[in-house]
Amino acid sequence: MTRSGRNPDKRVRTAKRRTASSTRWLERQLNDPYVRQAKADGYRSRAAYKLIELDEKFALLKGARRIVDLGIAPGGWSQVVRKQVPKASVVGIDLLETDPIEGVAILQMDFMADEAPTRLTEALDGPPDLVLSDMAANTVGHKQTDHLRTMGLVEAAAYFAIETLEEGGAFVAKVLAGGADNDLLALLKKHFRKVKHAKPPASRKGSSEWYVIAQEFKGR
Repeated sequence: MTRSGRNPDKRVRTAKRRTASSTRWLERQLNDPYVRQAKADGYRSRAAYKLIELDEKFALLKGARRIVDLGIAPGGWSQVVRKQVPKASVVGIDLLETDPIEGVAILQMDFMADEAPTRLTEALDGPPDLVLSDMAANTVGHKQTDHLRTMGLVEAAAYFAIETLEEGGAFVAKVLAGGADNDLLALLKKHFRKVKHAKPPASRKGSSEWYVIAQEFKGR
């Protein structure tokens, strides 16, 4: 304890089998207020607060009835959706295994698979009015390659939204390095009346992630 009565930042000793980078990650987790709050509120990840903050600003979940969660694992965003709009139908997809969430249909498969869009819309029993994407590609350690791989997922998610959304619906996706590129922005502005970028407070300051929010889908 300090003289002020507060606990100083927790430090983690580097174990024999723990790398310096993993030690820094663990320290960051232990000292992250969003991580602590997620545990207190029963959310599976701190990412839940990114959606909460985006929803507070853009009213994304208001009136939503059918929602797709792309890159659902570990499930924090769908937990928020179930809490905010418990009567909505929700389907999520991820390559990673995701523990069950009451009221959420979860597909463990590659979103880029040809059959994925059909499986998602069938699970909803109707066109979605909100498509959420917190997807990011597995990193290979090369900054430009990692960026291109993730933006490729974002673009695929955008096309999925455009092909399936109900008129008036919305699309939210994680993008990197300051926002969506010009081609993606042009695509979204063509199909949505409102397109904006936002970086919720829950996104770590050192992170390159932003979110693109496209609302009021014009229809096909």
